[in-house]
Amino acid sequence: MKICPACNKNFMQTTWTCPYCAYNPTLISGHLAFAPELANESEGFEAQYFAQLAEVEADYFWFRARNRLIIWALKRYFPDARNFLEIGCGTGFVLSGIEQAFPNLTLYGSEIFTNGLEFAAQRLVNVELFQMDARYIPFYSEFQVIGAFDVLEHIQDDETVLKEMYKATIQGGGIILTVPQHPWLWSQTDEYAHHVRRYQANELKVKLEKSGFKIVRMTSFVSLLLPLMALSRLKQQKPNLDALSEFRISRVTNYLLEIILDMERGIIRAGVSLPVGGSLLVVANKL
Repeated sequence: MKICPACNKNFMQTTWTCPYCAYNPTLISGHLAFAPELANESEGFEAQYFAQLAEVEADYFWFRARNRLIIWALKRYFPDARNFLEIGCGTGFVLSGIEQAFPNLTLYGSEIFTNGLEFAAQRLVNVELFQMDARYIPFYSEFQVIGAFDVLEHIQDDETVLKEMYKATIQGGGIILTVPQHPWLWSQTDEYAHHVRRYQANELKVKLEKSGFKIVRMTSFVSLLLPLMALSRLKQQKPNLDALSEFRISRVTNYLLEIILDMERGIIRAGVSLPVGGSLLVVANKL
């Protein structure tokens, strides 16, 4: 069900013309824009980063391993899902993996920056993309699964986003989240990426439960690489350090690190919830 951003009334129809106030969302670069005033600039991110991400995502071990973990979680916990919305889809890298793994799943992607949607449109085939502020999702009980992958840490009012995700998810559906973990790992990389926080597991658990969700799985990942990650973050305390330097590693190193994270995913698949790690994966249901 749609929610009109202008008059806040619910309606069910294929088009976005509100039957109550005749509102129509703006089109920006061919995409529906529900928060056009934020389409080019927002405090949580910088639109020029998308070009940098688009260059490294497909080959960099962390993005590749995270994609496999997300796809596994979607298969494991929502095997009968018919539709899926990714909030903050960026360049569409996660959605491209999901699109290949679930050819019968109806996919939607939202991003606050239309610049990101332009990159995503080049990667994706049958995905509906639109511009949206995650603090106001113009849907009610619409999606079986909503995902937000390394997005919440960019948003000051993350609890509002979680409540909006709860509103937009159908009863019996749920969400999949990934976030950076452990405040003690804070570094220049977080500042460069415009992170507001790195989460503690219990902090996110409390916020999810307060929003109405029931957690069904919570585990750290990037756990086997945590010592290397901590060392890397320690080096980043130096002034004027290049925040993109961690992407510039040799092919051999990249390959070996990806194998380690694949091994780690096997441990998670076996039912082990890892207590520490650079990132956190959460699956929660709306009961």
